[in-house]
Amino acid sequence: MTDYNNESTLKQNPTLHMEALKTAITDGDEEQLKGLLTNEIFDELQKSHLIHLAEETGNSDIVKILKGTPATP
Repeated sequence: MTDYNNESTLKQNPTLHMEALKTAITDGDEEQLKGLLTNEIFDELQKSHLIHLAEETGNSDIVKILKGTPATP
């Protein structure tokens, strides 16, 4: 089982980091999501994908958090 709280593992594996973000979004875990977003900058496509996922879950607080995350064009 993957430890999504292990920051060094997530930094070494970007795919694993994205999966941890998706898990936090679908679980509605705002605190975990905020921790994973620390010092994170997505491109617009990644950010859009995560926002869409959050909108599908119906959690408006998660959507707001993601919309406030910086992204590069």
